Amino acid sequence: MQLFYVPNTSGAEVILDETESKHAIRVLRLQTGDFVQIVDGAGGLFKAEITDANPKKCRLAIIESARNFGKRNFHLHIAIAPTKNNERLEWFLEKATEIGINEITPLITDRSERKIVNAERLEKILVSAMKQSVKAYLPRLNNPQSFKELVKLPINGKKFIAYIEEKQTVHLKNVVGKNDDVLVLIGPEGDFSPAEVQLALQNGFQPVALGNSRLRTETAGVVACHIVNLAND
Repeated sequence: MQLFYVPNTSGAEVILDETESKHAIRVLRLQTGDFVQIVDGAGGLFKAEITDANPKKCRLAIIESARNFGKRNFHLHIAIAPTKNNERLEWFLEKATEIGINEITPLITDRSERKIVNAERLEKILVSAMKQSVKAYLPRLNNPQSFKELVKLPINGKKFIAYIEEKQTVHLKNVVGKNDDVLVLIGPEGDFSPAEVQLALQNGFQPVALGNSRLRTETAGVVACHIVNLAND
């Protein structure tokens, strides 16, 4: 059954936006009377019937609904330095959404290669990945934030900073527990600066390793995401 995204779904009827309507009617050739699924990005999963197959404003009647579909008992927030190559950051967003993540913050660091992101395009990547993986929660994409500001914010849960350090022996998998709310900081290709690491430690962040290999930024983000989700299986 085809899946569509309609934010702020409420009531007995929903209307697909023009992009989703065109895809449903022109591309998939769905017709009045066909059934589809809808997610609202806030935990709602719905079964709906097409009542007006308009390629610009497709109308649907809600038949069945489920709230809090796939809700997790933990909150995962990854703050990651945007990569110089946009496609790598987009890849991270896609894979992290498929695996399971609640919140993402582009992190501007001393050694960041990119400080501006295309939020509109990144939101589209998140929506597409949510639909592809049949999830009902759309990860929250925050505005880019400086490292110095973020580490000083009051944050509930466990706070970790992953960075390259020869003497670093504590693996993230050994300090994350089931149902833990977690924030993980992932640095740029040049890693965090010593001053940033020190500032994070002063603000209650625990240093962790993600394995023995030297990982690209986007790979490190996916590995951290997988470790936290694996701890909650």
